[in-house]
This record gives sequence, C-alpha cells and structure tokens, in this order.
Amino acid sequence: MMSSFISPRVAQVPPSGIRRFFDIAGTMKDAISLGVGEPDFITPYHIRNAAIDSLLDGETQYTPNRGLLALRQEIARYLEGNFGVSYDPEQEILVTVGASEAIDLALRVCTRPDDEVILPDPGYVSYAPCVTFAGGVPVPVPTLAKDDFRMTAESIEAAVTAKTRALILPYPNNPTGAVMTMDELLKIAQVAEKHDLLVISDEIYMELTYSDGEKICFASLPGMKERTVTINGFSKAFAMTGWRLGYACGPRDFLYEMNKIHQYAIMCASRQAQVGALQALRRGRENGYEDVAAMRQSYDRRRRVMLDAFQKMGLPCFEPKGAFYCFPSIEKTGLTSEEFCTRLLREKKVVCVPGDAFGKSGEGHIRCCYATDLNRMLEAFERMDAFIHSL
Repeated sequence: MMSSFISPRVAQVPPSGIRRFFDIAGTMKDAISLGVGEPDFITPYHIRNAAIDSLLDGETQYTPNRGLLALRQEIARYLEGNFGVSYDPEQEILVTVGASEAIDLALRVCTRPDDEVILPDPGYVSYAPCVTFAGGVPVPVPTLAKDDFRMTAESIEAAVTAKTRALILPYPNNPTGAVMTMDELLKIAQVAEKHDLLVISDEIYMELTYSDGEKICFASLPGMKERTVTINGFSKAFAMTGWRLGYACGPRDFLYEMNKIHQYAIMCASRQAQVGALQALRRGRENGYEDVAAMRQSYDRRRRVMLDAFQKMGLPCFEPKGAFYCFPSIEKTGLTSEEFCTRLLREKKVVCVPGDAFGKSGEGHIRCCYATDLNRMLEAFERMDAFIHSL
C-alpha cells in the first residue's frame, strides 16, 4: 500500500552504488577497504578541543541560519587569501550541513521542471540524483583517461541544448583525481557565458591538489563570480567528515534563495561543528595551514605508492593530480567493474568501488582510495595481485 505514496521521481533513482560493498565488508573479518572516500586522519586536536569547550560552556543554541558570522568571515578571508576571490560574509556565504547540502540547495534553486544540468561522467554519485530530485534532467558528459578525465569546452558545448540550465564542474574530481588547467577553465568559462549557464563549482578537494598551478577557484576567473556557486567544506582538507560542515558562496540574490530552503529544511548547521571549523580556519591562517599541508604530503606519498602498485600489477592507471583516489583500468581482466569488485571482495576481502557506480564511462575501472593506512594498503595490493594472477 505504501508504494502508492512514493513519488516516481524518487523511486526511479537507485541507491548508492558505493554503500553495498561496505555493507558486505562489514560482515567480513579482516576485510580491507580501499573504497571509503574519507581521510584516515583524526580531526586535529585543537579543532576537537574548541568544540568540546563550546559544549562545556553551554553553547547549545541554534546559530543564525546562514551560520556563525565569525565563521563566515573566516571563510571569506580563507577564500580571498588562498584563491583571490572575495565574498561578502553577510550576504554571499551560507554554511551548510556538508558540501552535499550546498549542492542540493543550489540545484533546487536553479532547476525548473525538465531543465538540463550538464555533469561529468564519471563523477560523484550524488550529482545526477540531486538533479533528478530537483526536477531536472542530468546530462552526463563522458570523460576519458586519454583526455586525463577532464571536461572540455568542446564536449560541454556539444551537450548544450535550449533546456540547459547549469553545469556542475567538480575538480579535483571524485572518482578520477583529475584536475583542470587555467587554459581549460578559461575556455569553459567562455562556454558558460555564451550559453548563459550557472556553474556549480564543487571544490571540496581543492586543498588536496598536488600541483599549485592547478589549484584554481572557478569564480576567480574573469566574469565568472556572478554566475558561479562555489561549493566547499571541511570534510576532506581538515579531516572533519563526521562533523558534516560545508558552505556555498555566490551572488547574494542566489544565496538568498538557497538560504530560504535551508531555513525551512535544516534551520542551521550544528553549532559545535561550526565552532570547530572556525578554529580550523583561524589556526590555519596563523600557522600557514600546517595540518592541511601535513595531510596532503602524506596522501601524496601514498598516491605514488598506489600508482606504482597498479603499474606492477599490470593495471593501467591515470595519474591523479588531486583528491585521494586512483581509478585504474581493469579491462584486461575480462571482468566488468561490478564482477571484479564483487569477486575481489568475496575471494580476497578487499573493498574497491566499481567504476560504473560513478557513471557509464566509469565501466572498466575501479575506484581505490589512498587515504588508507599504508600497511593496510600494501596488504591489499598483495591480495589484489594474487587475485589478478588467479584469473
């Protein structure tokens, strides 16, 4: 009976292709996960301590809907100091429950029934469902290893129709680790302006970029701030995944509408998470973000170890320049991505994510996360190598 009350729009969206493998692994002893997209670091002590002090001081009330003003001011300083883009902390910044809420809000504000939203394929698993939930139509643009998994101005323009409303531009990219160059972004900016597209720039992995020349905030490009919603947060760079804190920055009239939905659906993000984030940015500004730099250096070392391991296994792998994932090809095994990951988990107790969980173009690949203890990673590589040789 209850099925008659379920919206067809919601029912048509399948559950996440990632979680199923984690659920199976949770029932296995000695399983090693290379699948979870989460730092293996604990949130730095000074951040945790600030949140604890806030609780002990009795700070348990709601914050303003947009978030603590002091936090928004620090976000503004951070973005201007690190990326050269300025936002009014009172009108152009909204603190959200993770970057995922910010993406959802932006899509709900901009998308009219049957509007099309262009997004990369492969790409983060939430983009297409959020477009659908907002009443729009996701339009995946294939990206390929031979093109370094980058979206191109040409491929975006080829996907534009009279119904195209927005473009999701997520770089560094999950699951591929691809980044964009200034020249490529400038060309995409021209396409966005030509076709009057809103750009939702998901920059949650921006601090985990291994080349400073490719650490570019899209809104900093000429003429793009007024048509860009910048998405970022604290989960990846500051190892604060469980705190669920993100933010959106953009033109004040657009942020006003995002905040309306946020007011009714959420009210505000957790006060203690905001206090912790405020401490993360203040301390980071004072010490040159040394915690972030130390984690990035650790990921970089493990990135090279993982790349070398796949090379020795005979699995071609594009070199990721950002985030903390490798996306090797498993086509030589003759298995589909789903078959490979299912058998690897059942036979060797190693969790990877099938590439097609991130879109059709991900077929023939698997996503492996190197934000994992190095010794556990090395053990996982031994098991994977044995699995490949058994085929």
